[in-house]
Amino acid sequence: MNDKAETKPIVIIGGGGHASVLVDILKQQGRKIVAVISPDDTQNRHVYNDIEIIKKDSDISRFPTSDILLVNGIGVLPGSSLRFKMTDYYSNLGFKFETVVASTAIISPFAILGAGSQVLHGAIIQAGANIGSHCVINTRAVIEHDVHLGSHNFISPGAIICGQCKSEEGVFVGAGATVIQNIELGAGCSVMANALVSRNVLPRQKVYTSQAIVR
Repeated sequence: MNDKAETKPIVIIGGGGHASVLVDILKQQGRKIVAVISPDDTQNRHVYNDIEIIKKDSDISRFPTSDILLVNGIGVLPGSSLRFKMTDYYSNLGFKFETVVASTAIISPFAILGAGSQVLHGAIIQAGANIGSHCVINTRAVIEHDVHLGSHNFISPGAIICGQCKSEEGVFVGAGATVIQNIELGAGCSVMANALVSRNVLPRQKVYTSQAIVR
């Protein structure tokens, strides 16, 4: 990111839990957040108290595309596509997405982090890793050496992706799951919480439990 991009105000898409974590990180870094776009009630999340809430996606038109950066605060559950659709929607309007890295995250200078990706508190990305665009590396997740993640991957809290694994687009890895070394994860597959993945997963397959039962 260049210095000019870093000074641009931010609009957050979504007002739920994932968005609140991102807002907290950005506030700690001194970033200016001018609005949160959320049709849902956000009053119980005090992190939004001093931020304007916009209810309709179409109201983004009041901001020139060159004046702001977006941060996608929509979380992901297995099989959900809203986050991807919203990224596509706003990108087609000409908006750019900010890359967010928490101050406590550890990212090797020899790793590559794609545009619009988010790395939350305590996450680790090791040397040689290549993270695609619009990925989420959640709290305390570990991406080991030489891992290649496709775009729109969501790696949940505490998940571990071991060395030299490869994933395609839209992969979900649940909390506490472990993918051992050299595994390939097909597009749109889901690894559920605490699963241990010891063999390749085909596109759109789901992996359950620590025995890695595939259905």
